[in-house]
Amino acid sequence: MAVTPSYPGIYVEELPNLSHSVTAAPTSVTVFVGYSHPFRTPPGGFGKPVEIFSFGDYIANFGGFFDLNPWLPDYLGNAVFQFFQNGGSDAWVVGLQATEFLDANGAPITAGQGNATLSPAAITFDMSPADAPNSVSVTVTAQQPGGIDPGSNNAASGTPTRVQFVNRKKSNPSAQDYDVADVVITQGTSAETYRGTAAKDIAATLARSALVTVTVTPAAAADTPGAYPESLPNNGDLAYAAAPPQDATLLNTGDYASVFQAGGPLDVDVKIFNLMVLPGMSAVSAQQAAVLSEALAFCEQKRAFFIMDAPPNATVSGVGASPTGLPSGAPGRVTMDDFWNGRSDAMPPAPVSPNGAIYFPYLQTVDPVTQRPMISPPSGYVAGIFAREDAAVSVGKAPAGLETTVQGTTGVVPWGRMTDMQQGVLNNDGVNCLREFPGLGPPVVFGARTLVASNTAFQQWKYVPVRRTALFIEQSLYGSLGWAVFQPNDTPLWNALTQEVEAFMLTLFRQGSYFQGSTPSQAFLVQCDSTTTTPTDQQNGVVNILVGFAPLKPAEFVVIQIAQLAGQSQT
Repeated sequence: MAVTPSYPGIYVEELPNLSHSVTAAPTSVTVFVGYSHPFRTPPGGFGKPVEIFSFGDYIANFGGFFDLNPWLPDYLGNAVFQFFQNGGSDAWVVGLQATEFLDANGAPITAGQGNATLSPAAITFDMSPADAPNSVSVTVTAQQPGGIDPGSNNAASGTPTRVQFVNRKKSNPSAQDYDVADVVITQGTSAETYRGTAAKDIAATLARSALVTVTVTPAAAADTPGAYPESLPNNGDLAYAAAPPQDATLLNTGDYASVFQAGGPLDVDVKIFNLMVLPGMSAVSAQQAAVLSEALAFCEQKRAFFIMDAPPNATVSGVGASPTGLPSGAPGRVTMDDFWNGRSDAMPPAPVSPNGAIYFPYLQTVDPVTQRPMISPPSGYVAGIFAREDAAVSVGKAPAGLETTVQGTTGVVPWGRMTDMQQGVLNNDGVNCLREFPGLGPPVVFGARTLVASNTAFQQWKYVPVRRTALFIEQSLYGSLGWAVFQPNDTPLWNALTQEVEAFMLTLFRQGSYFQGSTPSQAFLVQCDSTTTTPTDQQNGVVNILVGFAPLKPAEFVVIQIAQLAGQSQT
């Protein structure tokens, strides 16, 4: 505070420090948006972002994996798992709830086509004691989706949950009923066993189950002795009352509409993020292309980068292996080159932006619920690779190369294997490919171009690391220069801003993985003075800082020139 002298002596005055520093923004905080477990409500409800730091956090908040093939593969759970498996460490997840089955046109299925709403599979059976005057009805309901269609010869729909009563016995020799049994519950690779469970305690015992819930009707019968039946309907497989049609889908693009709205939870609650993934969302329809456009626009607003999946039906060529294991509603095969260049009548072109990149093809992995082979979009893996390369080097290093081995996959899909010449076509399109090379083991990310790489008007943002470096600098300066607001707009402020930003850029230059040039003056420029801020700007309360940099570009093409020396003397 200012000192007011009134007596002879020494006064101490504390002066404000005009020296500030720029704090580097994070580079790999990733937002995932997709369908989570439909029967596990995350904290705050569906559609609200939740920050997690491990896949264990995802299980605790979103219920882990689920299986609703072919209607809705669990792309979100698998992508989050793949992100942490490949080097990710910080993520925000927006879980959406699947509720309604839609037909091929995106409309709710009509009466007579099957069950229109997603409800858990269940089984009801009688557990009345032999001398009971009234029946005791017990209903076991799956906490996981998936069941059996009783109208189609028990054809599997998703992954069924099965209940079995084994080792039935009487609690005492004089008892009329088999009122004690081991209860075994299985769902995919998950299993629970409750040994020696008394019939009267079945509801209380199975309250601990992560796979089922139990209700007893009438409620008063819950405390009365009961009898385990000799057999269960449907062999104990929990069934849908009416199964939805096999060609229906639970993917409703309208569920994504509120996620990217201004003032929504993702906009307000997540102060900063760097990457966004919508696993499995690709431009196979006009509705999905619109969702991608909204996501890209949101990323541009937030100075973030979008990792886009190629369509699951995209192939390297029009011959050879055909796509299999596609989600319900996916169109027939199309070459990636035809898709990207708008030569496919069945599919709209993907939206483009300097703040995004597309990755092809899908990868093969193992379904964590069923342990059967499945295909998985690459975006979750690639987001983890981004985070791994950022931590090992910097955001200025291209997240591609022979060191970017993809963990947790058995290889690219057969229809996505390519030769060097085939990749050359896609590389010129701006499609980043995942490749398998002999002797290297797992696939690697082998492309680092943005969605606008083939557009000559955007050549400055042709490469992923160049664009991400610019976004990183923008986020860092935006988050650190707030102190300058309402400061006197004149030379002292301009000098302080110049000093602060120059110090930050010099730190990046010394790390050696951001800028070209052997000296700071060759690598970057910072200017804030009367030439950037005119008297008119001062009158309007505007201060302009000019920051320029010479980005490092990836050595995409390494050319080796070999010449044979002639006429040399032999020694």
